[in-house]
Amino acid sequence: MSTTTDAADPTLVLLTVKEAARRLQIGRTTCFALIRSGDLESLMIGRLRRVPADAPAAYIARRRAEGFAA
Repeated sequence: MSTTTDAADPTLVLLTVKEAARRLQIGRTTCFALIRSGDLESLMIGRLRRVPADAPAAYIARRRAEGFAA
């Protein structure tokens, strides 16, 4: 069972989609949409979908770079 502090745990290597959504301050459905579109990196471990812990920050960095380029 995860708690609110788990999503901020810097030792985590992989996040659940819910934890990644919490870090991005978006809903779980929106997070899955970002994963489906390829905008947010994720991987499958067995039947579980996991997001690398650095993927939310990388997504934000790309979005910020796109904003400066526009």
